[in-house]
Amino acid sequence: PPPLLEPLFPPQPGASPGFAERVRQHKVRLEWVRAEPAGLRGAVRVLNLAYEKAVSVRYTLNRWASCAEVPAAYQPAGPADGLTDRFAFLLPLGPAAAAAEAALEFAVRYRVAGAEYWDNNEGANYRLRGRQRGLPAAGPLQDPDSTAWIHFI
Repeated sequence: PPPLLEPLFPPQPGASPGFAERVRQHKVRLEWVRAEPAGLRGAVRVLNLAYEKAVSVRYTLNRWASCAEVPAAYQPAGPADGLTDRFAFLLPLGPAAAAAEAALEFAVRYRVAGAEYWDNNEGANYRLRGRQRGLPAAGPLQDPDSTAWIHFI
């Protein structure tokens, strides 16, 4: 079986208390992530500052020696709050991301009305690391209700 990817952050930040307020303050926040056979899928919430906006996710598998960026797509059936929009993304990771020594990092970029906002997990980037099945975890996750391990099939 393939190795697991261990998120080093709660994979469902949108479910945490105060999420809507963090979106209002910072303009952009990761809402959730999950692994799928095609890669890492997720959603981002942005404050609706203007009609035209662009959201993308910049990621690396080699500690920023190189990186790639993928656009996120607007989700028309988004939040009903009237203040935010939801964008979805898919990081097409392939077999390299499922290696036991893999270290995936990413950050979200939001461009709107001539300004640029980032969600980089308070400067730490969103990180996932590979771990072979059967090995003990490095430590407890910050969110006990979150999905503890993500794996690719």
